[in-house]
Amino acid sequence: MPPERAYTLLGADGVPYRSTTPGSLGGRRRGRLYGRLDCPSALRALARGHYVARRVFFPDETTAIRAGYRPCAVCLPARYARWKRNRENASIMDTLEERQQHRSPLIPASDLAENCRSRPRTPRPNSPHSSTC
Repeated sequence: MPPERAYTLLGADGVPYRSTTPGSLGGRRRGRLYGRLDCPSALRALARGHYVARRVFFPDETTAIRAGYRPCAVCLPARYARWKRNRENASIMDTLEERQQHRSPLIPASDLAENCRSRPRTPRPNSPHSSTC
C-alpha cells in the first residue's frame, strides 16, 4: 500500500500543519490574499514562476479569514467587494473615534458642542483646526 500523501496547510493561527486532505483554497503569503485553486490571475503568476515559494493553502474560507487573509478580487469578486466595504466602514469608524480622542483638552466638550450648534461647519479633511461637529 503506498504511503498517504501529505499536504501542508495553513491553520487559523497562521502556522503550517500537515494534512492528508489537500487544501480547497490557495493563497499568497506576501499579499495575504486567498482564492480558488483555478484562479486565472494566480495561474498566470505561477506560470511565470512568481510567488511559488510564498504560496500557501487553506482547508476552507473560514480558516483563511481567521489567519488574516483577504479574498482575491479576480476569482472571488463578491467576497472581495464585501471585504472592501467592511474594511472601509471600519476605517471610517476608526477615524471618527480618533478625532474624538484627539480633541483639544483646552476646550471643554460643552463649549465645543455649543459652538457647533450656533455655527455649523463642515470640517476640512486633514485640517488640524477643524472641529468634529
